[in-house]
Order: sequence, then structure tokens, then C-alpha cells
Amino acid sequence: MRIHSPIHSPHEVDMPMTRLLLPMVLIPLLLLLASHFGAYHPLGDSLAVFRGPIALASAIAAILLLRRGARMLALMAGGLVVWSAYTVLAPRLDFTAGQQTPYVLYQKNTLFKAATTQAMLDDILEQAPDFVTLQEVSRRNRALLTNLKPHYPTQLFCPFKAVGGVALAARWPMVAGSRRCIAGSGMAAMQVETPDGAVWVVSLHLNWPYPMEQAAQLRKLVPLLKALKGPLVLGGDFNMVPWSHTMRAITEATNTRRIGVPQYSLPLKGLYTLPIDHVLAPDNSRAAFTSKRPMLGSDHYGVLARFYIR
Repeated sequence: MRIHSPIHSPHEVDMPMTRLLLPMVLIPLLLLLASHFGAYHPLGDSLAVFRGPIALASAIAAILLLRRGARMLALMAGGLVVWSAYTVLAPRLDFTAGQQTPYVLYQKNTLFKAATTQAMLDDILEQAPDFVTLQEVSRRNRALLTNLKPHYPTQLFCPFKAVGGVALAARWPMVAGSRRCIAGSGMAAMQVETPDGAVWVVSLHLNWPYPMEQAAQLRKLVPLLKALKGPLVLGGDFNMVPWSHTMRAITEATNTRRIGVPQYSLPLKGLYTLPIDHVLAPDNSRAAFTSKRPMLGSDHYGVLARFYIR
């Protein structure tokens, strides 16, 4: 008696593979697409933080689609991957000026629980910036501002959250009546008289993105930033990447642009480093230069920015 093995149709063989492949392909592509819609829902900016890795997974998905014969879908997926990769890589191509620029800003999240700030103080004084913008300034590290006072007599501290407030320090005198400090806003601002005229200096600390409170905070900050008329420089811990809606909203509100190549300033347990500390300068200012400074007891690297102000 002969026993015949069952013959399966090609559709029956491919069906389990299709069910497995479909979510593998669609999930990264949908996440990548959603990362461009931060203006419509804050989840988009949260996804934008990881747009690079998601784009890599989506590239693999596009290849799988091509191998399965879905050429049109693969072409669309490939276009999305290329555009997404461009938004992540383009800021690294920012033209930079030489280091001999008129103005220097030192941006640093000091870490509220830092046991000592001596190394930070030494590095700031060595770099000799014109402006210093600080976040997470707490009772434990407030000595940094005090020790900067002889060199940077114009200072402003504004309370924010339990992790500490935001602070500013500058070489030049403050314009009378220009102090801006709304406790809990995450922003401190003042206008100072530089050799090139009055300039607003802003220190900014944003909350973490969705599901945390960054979007709500941004809605409150944008009108405050728009009210600062005239040239403006800003240093801050944005907790957000350069290619986000949050960055675009702040640069538009302040008539500035993020300067220099992105500095990857916050390591996440050695797995991934986020570019979330930024410096902004007037949109019509000449090209600028940024470099990374050591952690010096913080969990953030510092950012040193050199730029012109028209």
C-alpha cells in the first residue's frame, strides 16, 4: 500500500510566513511615520527621539517587502526611510565657523545631586565663556553660581522642580527691568548689554516628552519666548532631539536656529546617547561652532558654543 504525502498549495505554505511577516514589516514603518507627527500629538516627538534606530529597523522591513515582491510598497517604505535618515543626519552637516568668534556660551545640566562642582567651575573658568546657562541647580550644587560670581557678576536663578532650578550668568550688566523668572516654567531670561547691544540670554529646562509634561510646558513657554523682542541666545536641556517639533516650535518662537553639530550629551546606560542639550542663536547670525565638554560629576556632557550676533 502506497502512502502519498499531502500536497500543499503555495498559498497554504506562504500563509504562516505572511502572518508573521506582516507585523514585522508594518510596526517599524508605522512608528517611523508617526515620529514625524509631533506637531499633532506629543507621542510623535517621543518616537522622534529614537528615529534613527527605528529607521534602521524600517530599512530592514523595506528589504523584506522587496524580497516578497511588494515593489510599490517597498519603494514607499524606502522613501520614508531615506527622508527620516536625512532629518537625523542633516544636522551633523551644519556648516561651522572657526573657533575665533566674538561670543561663547557654556551650557550645562549640573545634576541636582552632584556632590561637588569644583571640576565644573574649573572647566567653565578655563573656557572663559561670555554666558553660562545651567539647569538642575539645587541646594547641593548652588555653590557653583556663588563661585562664578566674581567672574560673572550678572546672575539669575529661577526655581523649577525638585531636581533644581534654571540659572544664568553673564559678564555684562543686566538691562533694567528685563529679569524674567516664572517659578515652575523651566525658563530664566534676562537682557544684557553686550558690546554689540542688548541681547536676551535664556536658560531652558524642558520636561521629558510624552507621556510626561513636555508638550504642556511647551504650550506655556512659547508665548513667554515670543515676548522677548530682540537678539536672543539660549542654552538648555531640551530633553528632546534637534529634528523634533519641540525644537522647531522654540526656534520659531525665538527667531533663532540651533547652532553647530548636535552634541550627544546624555548617555542612557551606555546603550544610546541622546543629543538633547542645545544652544540657539539669532537666525541671521553667522555660522557657529559647538563642542562637547566633559561630564565633570554630572550625568550630562556640557556644550560649548561659539557664535556671532548681528
